[in-house]
Amino acid sequence: MCVRTIVASLLAALALAPSAGRAQQAGDFDFYVFALSWSPGFCDTGGEAKAPGECSVGAGKGFVVHGLWPDNAFRANPQNCQRGVSIPGDALKLTDGVYPDVGLARYEYFKHGTCSGLDPQAYFAAVKALRDEIVIPDIVKAPRERLTLAPGDLTQAFVAANPNLRADNMAVDCRNGELVDVRICVSKDLGGFANCPKVSGHTCHASSIAVTPIR
Repeated sequence: MCVRTIVASLLAALALAPSAGRAQQAGDFDFYVFALSWSPGFCDTGGEAKAPGECSVGAGKGFVVHGLWPDNAFRANPQNCQRGVSIPGDALKLTDGVYPDVGLARYEYFKHGTCSGLDPQAYFAAVKALRDEIVIPDIVKAPRERLTLAPGDLTQAFVAANPNLRADNMAVDCRNGELVDVRICVSKDLGGFANCPKVSGHTCHASSIAVTPIR
């Protein structure tokens, strides 16, 4: 995994720099959870009212970024670590084609990104680099028909497609018998995958789940 090489200089400069007004817990976490939402499943399980554009017929969205969340192995997860943050337009440009819409990108930075210790430019650069790095297995890239898969088979498909990824680095999330997202744990320095029993232990335990086709 080479995300760190993609954004290293940017992160090194900004992650270590002090930021006025930053809450004490910002940057104090154990690992990241990189959440990829399966857009059709999100839309089928209540998301259509929240995101009509993403869920419209012809939107053609499969896996989209839900968020990059600072997480802790045993402590409560940090959220909303800094108030009154401004997100520059240049930073938001990095979210094009990564998040399903700019509103979600803004929300995610305020709730989770402010706890990363990174400013918006560095945070969204890291998100984009991760999205470019993670390989989506062919079987779920753009299915046109409804699939039925065991969660463990989907996990193994991700493991096979991404060098160094293991089952204990990720979780498959389901709701009402459908795939809704895949969560991948990433080390705090963005240099590799992270062991995360807290996350992987909550993977979907259904015998099979539906993967709804793209709209």
